[in-house]
Amino acid sequence: MRRTYLRTFLREYGPFALLVLLTFAAWECAARLKLVPAFILPAPTAIWTAMLEQRLLLFGEHLPATLQEVLLGFVLSVCCGVLLGTGMHMFSPLEKALYPLLVISQTIPLIALSPIFIMWFGYTLWSKVAVVFLTAFFPVVIGTYDGLHKSGAVYKELLLTLGANRWQILRKTQIPPALPSLFSGLKLSIVYCVIGATIGEWLGGSRGLGYFSRRMAGNLQSAEMFAAVFLLSALGIVLFLSIKLLENIILQKRGIHR
Repeated sequence: MRRTYLRTFLREYGPFALLVLLTFAAWECAARLKLVPAFILPAPTAIWTAMLEQRLLLFGEHLPATLQEVLLGFVLSVCCGVLLGTGMHMFSPLEKALYPLLVISQTIPLIALSPIFIMWFGYTLWSKVAVVFLTAFFPVVIGTYDGLHKSGAVYKELLLTLGANRWQILRKTQIPPALPSLFSGLKLSIVYCVIGATIGEWLGGSRGLGYFSRRMAGNLQSAEMFAAVFLLSALGIVLFLSIKLLENIILQKRGIHR
């Protein structure tokens, strides 16, 4: 059993793992041979050492602050995005009025809106949450709307002839097939949340990994800065895999195959 699992893992992720190892080995060699200045690209071992030295700040203060912003923004974006996407699907005038506005909202540079949120909410948690929400809201709305819009057409007429109302049609024949599309939006959204939190902390924060990396960059402490960037990447990967795991569990219980 273990050998079968190991073979499956190596077949699926072996090339990726090999590429990562070779990349880090080449990176370490280039840094040790001083082909690139250390303040521009520190060695992976130097980044690891800096992470251990700064672990109390990174793991005790800044990582929890960023995670709080990410989770709050994600929960708000999911609640509002699912409700709005469902409403746009069920009410055509709402879709015609809001869909263009949603697209237009994504053309505005997020970095230009961050100072506005700071003016509205101050240098508080909610200014960063607002940036996260605006970043993560769009994929959830579109994933929900597109999933519902493309599902349930086969059985809709049949249920109407049997006297089903719109809510019953939505619950029985449209929501289950729309789940893969919704989870695609959620996986994009959770990654965007990490980006939004980092931008918010860069522009107006006193805590968080984005703030820490900006402060280290200003002091030319590149190893510490890369340590924060590595943690941000790891946070995004863990959250993405968590949504992926939840997707697999729910879709498997409902017998839905992607």
